[in-house]
Amino acid sequence: MTHRMLEIPGYRLHKRLGKGGMAEVYLATQLSLDREVAVKVLLRTEDAAFTERFIQEGHIVASLRHPAIITIHDIGQIADGRHYLAMEYIGGGDLAQHRGIVFSPSRALDIIRQLAGGLAVVHDGGLVHRDVKPANILFRDDGSVVLTDFGVAKSVELDNELTHFGIAVGSPAYSSPEQAQCQPLDARSDIYSLGVILAEMLTGTNPFRASSYPQTVLNHLQMPAPQLPPALAPYQPLLDRMLAKQPAERFGSCRELLAAIDTLTEPDMDQTRIAPALLMEPPPQPRRRRQRRSIGRWATVGALLALAIAALGVGGYQWFQYNQISEFLTRAESRLGDGQLTAPAYDNADYYFRQALRLDSDNADALDGLRRVLDARIAQALELAAQRLADDQLLEPAEDSAVHYYQQVLGWLPEHQVALGGLARVSERYVELAEAAYGRREYALALEYIEQGLEASPEYAPLLALHQGHAQRVAKARAPRPAPRTAASTSRTAPASTQTSQAPANPVKRLWNRIFN
Repeated sequence: MTHRMLEIPGYRLHKRLGKGGMAEVYLATQLSLDREVAVKVLLRTEDAAFTERFIQEGHIVASLRHPAIITIHDIGQIADGRHYLAMEYIGGGDLAQHRGIVFSPSRALDIIRQLAGGLAVVHDGGLVHRDVKPANILFRDDGSVVLTDFGVAKSVELDNELTHFGIAVGSPAYSSPEQAQCQPLDARSDIYSLGVILAEMLTGTNPFRASSYPQTVLNHLQMPAPQLPPALAPYQPLLDRMLAKQPAERFGSCRELLAAIDTLTEPDMDQTRIAPALLMEPPPQPRRRRQRRSIGRWATVGALLALAIAALGVGGYQWFQYNQISEFLTRAESRLGDGQLTAPAYDNADYYFRQALRLDSDNADALDGLRRVLDARIAQALELAAQRLADDQLLEPAEDSAVHYYQQVLGWLPEHQVALGGLARVSERYVELAEAAYGRREYALALEYIEQGLEASPEYAPLLALHQGHAQRVAKARAPRPAPRTAASTSRTAPASTQTSQAPANPVKRLWNRIFN
């Protein structure tokens, strides 16, 4: 049972998988079919518009059929009025966990192909997803991908409802130029988002992401598509068209995009070989034996010569390959020493080590170099996390907070003890903030701190205890207190024996007091 102690008829909840601004997701078992599902539950009921959009998401996704679109099993409402969606549970993590990793071209294109196929179904239904980003792309155990979170999907005809009021939706780092400018959207906006994801998978970086929202938007409006390295040149036209600033210059639909992907083949440098062509002599005619012996000798010499040239060719190629690998490794070590781990694009340690591995997939120096790059990135992320923790930047901003950097490390190494300990310290800090808010009688703020802490560590026992006891603690603090006893009331209620003992002992004085008092 989760810390919220939710009870959903027909389901047994196991743990919370995540929480956003308006909803949270739990791992549960659907009892009727004994299968694991993910249950997405609204956090509150006050926002009628969001509740309607939440229900609409369920109906939208349930109407779509494609392997790359998540399956909705159930839509319902729990006792406290909140709605929920029960959907297919995808346990392989999301694409965001692989941020900074360079994918092979074939794998990157395969992911884009699957997503484009799913989006083609979405677009055929007259809808635009509007939030295609790595966090909304999940992996099944077999490596296939699933597009999820259709909470901001919108009918093309109704899209002006939000853009008319200048409300931007989606994630800035993956938004199309027209999306960033709050203009009406169609299928080509989702294709742009796919282009950003493709660029990130091929290079390991999102070239449009900046340290601030305005600069990120400006990059989408002005920055050209990134230039791929020479080895990936065959994919440049595809990427350029997906990332065209003007929608009219992009693929008109995901089906056009799929057709373009199908025309591409991955270049295989390992199949390149330098070898001469062999000249085939016509067979000797049965004339004189001497002539046949002469031809035989020349044929033997020719064959040996051809073998020698072929050997030289293979040796030359191996020598060339060795020099290339050596050059890549030298550049990689230089960039690693300068702290250029994953940036700038195409000129960083990670990039050059991976280029060496493309030529020799078992190269020990390149594999060790990638390990050292990862160690340096982890150290860098932990240092930033510690700084943000000291500055109380615990959860916000979303991509520059203590929780963000600790979770980034755990995405690389799920059992990293320092990162796990860091999340625990974040939760301890939220306990301190909640207790301070209780002391100021700011109960709503205290509850907010508790829930934020549970986002960082959903199973942190002190926060769970605070959450479970919050209502009782607030009720006790607000209960009326008995009035303080004053000196006058004390004298009026003093025991009779005390009053008698203090009465004058002289009978004349007692009589005097009785008459005049």
